[in-house]
This record gives sequence, C-alpha cells and structure tokens, in this order.
Amino acid sequence: MLLKKSNISTLFFLITTVVLAILLIVNTISKEDTNSYDSSTVFAKISHIQELSTVKYNYTGVIGYKDAVKIFKMNIPLTEKFFLIKYNGYLKAGVDFDKIVVNVEDGRVSVSIPRARIFDIVIDENSVTVYNESENAFNPIKISDYTQALAKEKETMRKDAIKQGILRDANQHAELAIKSLLEEMGFNEVDITMEVVIPEIH
Repeated sequence: MLLKKSNISTLFFLITTVVLAILLIVNTISKEDTNSYDSSTVFAKISHIQELSTVKYNYTGVIGYKDAVKIFKMNIPLTEKFFLIKYNGYLKAGVDFDKIVVNVEDGRVSVSIPRARIFDIVIDENSVTVYNESENAFNPIKISDYTQALAKEKETMRKDAIKQGILRDANQHAELAIKSLLEEMGFNEVDITMEVVIPEIH
C-alpha cells in the first residue's frame, strides 16, 4: 500500500514538473516573439491597416441653386436663374498613419495616434442629374454655376458628417484596429493614446 502511494506521489510530481516546464517554454517563446519586434517593425505593420480603419459615409442628395443679377445687393427683376441637381457621393475620414508614433520597450508597446481628419469628399460626376433648369436670356446658366453649387454642397457634406460623428468613429476604428493587430502580434501590454490638440488662440 505504501508503495502505491509513493508511485502516485512520484507520478503527480513528474506530471506537475512537465506542465510547469511546458508553461515556462510557452511563456519564454511568447516573450521572445514580442521582444523580436522593434518600434520600426511595429510601425511598418500598423501602416498596412490604415484603409481598414477608414470610415466612409455615402450620400444621396439634391442641391437647389438660385441666383440673380444684383445691384446694391438687390435682385434685378427678370434676371433670376435656378436649377436642381441630384447626386450620389461619399466622404471618407480616418487617421493619418504616417504620423503615428510607436515605442516598443520590454515587451510593452505604446502608440500615439493623431486625431482623425476627413480625407476625401467626392461627388460622382456620372451620377449628377440636372432638373428644372431656368432659361433666362438675361442671365443664362454657366458651367461655373454648377461648379459653385457642387463645391458648396461638399462643404455641407463635410459639416454634416462631422456633426454625425464621423471623426469620432474614425478615431475609434483606428484604435480598435491597432490594438487588435498588436494583440495578435503577442503584445500583452498595449498603450494607445490620442494626440493632444492645443486650441489656437486668436
């Protein structure tokens, strides 16, 4: 009976030793994996996921344009011109990954990312349809009128997207994408901070 207990104890000790050895090896390999990355290597890997973190808003809208010849800021009768434009477009916002700062030290990675900004505001020219154009011989519609209307609409799209939170969404997408990548690379300690913007004093 004592022999059996002794064998069981020895077996338990051997199993425990093997398990601890395996855990130690895995932990060592994990540390070696993270220690093999330096700041430039991590930055290079992060830069490849920029497009994944970009936020895109699609737009379909109608632009109403109206103008007239003016004298002393007063419209002259019979000189009014107008039209409607229907369009499809999109707006993209994201973080400029070229300005990200990465620091790797002792298996810990710190990333400082700039605030998101709007990259593109696009109105698809092939989708533009003009309706209800005026035909005024005293003040005919010009190409510059369409250009002006579309440019003004892009600014409206920009303000509307910011109001809806596109920059906030882009910041969050960038943080999530970077954190997920670094965790997959084996980093257990990931510190992501947002660039501090000092308000301009006028």
